[in-house]
Amino acid sequence: MVMSVSTSQYFDNASKQLSTIQSNLSQTQTQLSTSLQVVQPSDAPDKTSMITKLNTEIATQANFTNTLNTVQSQLQAQDTAFQSVSDVLTKVKELTVQAANATLNSADRQTIASQISQLRDQILSIANTQDVNGNYIFAGAKVSSPAFVKNANGVIDYNGDQTRSMAQIGTSLKLQMNTPGSDAFVRVQRPDGKGGNVGVGFFQSLGDLISAVQNSDQPNIQRGLSELSNLTLGVTEANANVGTSLQAVDSQTSILSEVNLRLQSTLSDVQDLDYTTAITKMNKDQLALEAAQSSFAKISKLSLFTYM
Repeated sequence: MVMSVSTSQYFDNASKQLSTIQSNLSQTQTQLSTSLQVVQPSDAPDKTSMITKLNTEIATQANFTNTLNTVQSQLQAQDTAFQSVSDVLTKVKELTVQAANATLNSADRQTIASQISQLRDQILSIANTQDVNGNYIFAGAKVSSPAFVKNANGVIDYNGDQTRSMAQIGTSLKLQMNTPGSDAFVRVQRPDGKGGNVGVGFFQSLGDLISAVQNSDQPNIQRGLSELSNLTLGVTEANANVGTSLQAVDSQTSILSEVNLRLQSTLSDVQDLDYTTAITKMNKDQLALEAAQSSFAKISKLSLFTYM
């Protein structure tokens, strides 16, 4: 009776040991095939929790990066537009200076007025720039309609609004991604002849300048020259703000890149398998399995008759 219980215990222990070694070997082989330390959450709950948190944070950083790419594209479109407008305004000023020359005749000024008119239309086209999605970039939130349109009187007015869209580019960082047209294509203050001033729109100022040149109206040509400086200043300041925002985008992109690199490195340490260690462990488990199988084979043949 004693020998029967002892044999049963030997058998049970050997069976359990064999099962444990087979399980360990199977786990190591699965790790090698997946390149992961943790194959099932139950294998290491603490590491599984950390891996989940790291993957969530990496996804969050990826969203910030995607947003930054969108913001950068929007800002670059504005930057290009403002530089183009500045260049055109410089040409308008050069032509206006020529028109102010007293030696020019009426026909000469008519030609210059025609050239300024074409440049004004070119600026209008730039002010109504659309992005790749067909949105008008200077219309504020009213992106489906042109930013500047002619009213019933033929005067070009701002048709957008003053919405300044903010983009989340970091956990606690937002950046303005658009420039309402009214912030760049500014109104100028003009004496009203009664001791006060009246606001005049960007394109109305240019239109009045064209009329002054056509009519050889020297006082209003001079007024137009003065107003051109203010118009140019508005565009220049708007472009400077865009340039500052582009610098912020570059800086934040670098920061996110570094953060993502650290997160990926930490995730790799927690999640990725050390092949050298795993292969060494697998070889040991295989040797242990062979030894356990040999022992189990011997134990399984034991019976009371062996000792009789």
